Amino acid sequence: MDLLPAFLKLGGRRVVVVGGGTVASSKLDALLSAGADVTVVATAVVPSILDSRVRIVRRPFVESDLDGAWFVVAAATPEVNREVALAADRRRVFINAVDDPPNASAYLGGVVRRSGVTVAISTNGEAPALAGLLREGIDAMLPLDLDRWSDTARRIRREWKAERTPMAERRPALLERLIALYGGRNKGATA
Repeated sequence: MDLLPAFLKLGGRRVVVVGGGTVASSKLDALLSAGADVTVVATAVVPSILDSRVRIVRRPFVESDLDGAWFVVAAATPEVNREVALAADRRRVFINAVDDPPNASAYLGGVVRRSGVTVAISTNGEAPALAGLLREGIDAMLPLDLDRWSDTARRIRREWKAERTPMAERRPALLERLIALYGGRNKGATA
């Protein structure tokens, strides 16, 4: 079954991380950068979690920990992950069970973030190391001046909206503008 790629707006939304080890800790930066309101539930936590800006509940997971959650990360033992997955499924909350595809309904792939562009790579949870290698390769292929591409795309999008440019015309117009960044001709440029 193919997955639906999606990017989540987690700003101010409750995210529960079950597990207090290094794997759980490795997920916190991305969640906090997305503005999530993170609660970690675990009997023991590593120092990096203690030093982070998250709420910590020191005890075993109980289903009510998912009250009000928008997203869950299970980074515990397979048995605990299974319990969390069942609870998340009952509540219709997506769960990323780290390196545990049978207990996951969402997969966090390799991610490249640069100049306002985010590229995510997934292997449907089956080969995370491959996703990491692909991420590194894609990062190396992106133009060094990607910020110029992003600025150009944002500017031209405002023009398209104001002029009600049809969708079919937008990509060719953007390509012309990007070519113009490097001294190529630009049919849409005005003097």
